Amino acid sequence: MRFIEEVVVEEFLPTFRSMLAEELRDRGLTQHEVAEALGISQSAVSKYAHGEISRREEILSDDRVADLVERIADGLATGDMSRVQALVEAEVLVRELEAGDVLARLHEEAVPELADYDGYVRIHDPESGLRTSEQVRSSLRQALRRLTNASGFAGLIPNVGSNLVECLPEASTVDDVAGVPGRIFDVKGRATVPGDPEFGVSEHVASVLLAAREAGYDVRAAINVRYDPEIVADLEAAGYDAVEFDTDAPTDPIRASLADRDPDTLSETFVCYQTGGYGIEPITYVLGPDADAVVTAVKTLLRSEP
Repeated sequence: MRFIEEVVVEEFLPTFRSMLAEELRDRGLTQHEVAEALGISQSAVSKYAHGEISRREEILSDDRVADLVERIADGLATGDMSRVQALVEAEVLVRELEAGDVLARLHEEAVPELADYDGYVRIHDPESGLRTSEQVRSSLRQALRRLTNASGFAGLIPNVGSNLVECLPEASTVDDVAGVPGRIFDVKGRATVPGDPEFGVSEHVASVLLAAREAGYDVRAAINVRYDPEIVADLEAAGYDAVEFDTDAPTDPIRASLADRDPDTLSETFVCYQTGGYGIEPITYVLGPDADAVVTAVKTLLRSEP
């Protein structure tokens, strides 16, 4: 883990300060005066002067950096610019270079995983889409660990496999829904998760979740397990409302069934199920506000919590 602030301190700052020290020395300031102006030690200024500090070419060659260094050097040398103003000007440039610019690229170099995202975002931004999507994936990881470590869950997996999904707050397509790539399967009595949660890998369960949201239900997670009348009865006994839907409905059966109900009359986490049809495996879906709530409901069907 490497923060972008570390890139600023370790890559940008030494280069920026050395450039500024050179410019100030060129304007006739003594080593002591340069140290005072930059708020650093004379030994540090000496290292800059003798080339003992490594510098990044990406920063040295950036015209905006060079222009700012020249302006600050002129201002500090003449007294027209205070150290506070110089600091503010430098901070403004740093923020600009962090936002999808040279510092962002250096950060991607240090943390290659960031390149997997569509364009760089400021990861320290609390409203960042990257932060939200990673929170969803983290929620799924925790819930999957609870689920797959639970004794007996493998017996609830249907023939088509299970998937646990969770979506972004404003989800509208399957690409906004994270799930298990390849689904969860029963391998010799053990629930097996083939890969880390990803967005856009679930068509089936993600579509069920999106249909419920389109029907006006504020749910963000879902899982499918096998159907059995006792499973539905046990979930209802645990306080979860259940809605049966008809696979032969002319429109989206989940949305059609839920649209006939008032969302306020159902429990926050609830069950949708169908009893099968020609070539259609009966199935049970549990939907809720997040992956943890959905897993909590499923675990009421199991014997013990690890």
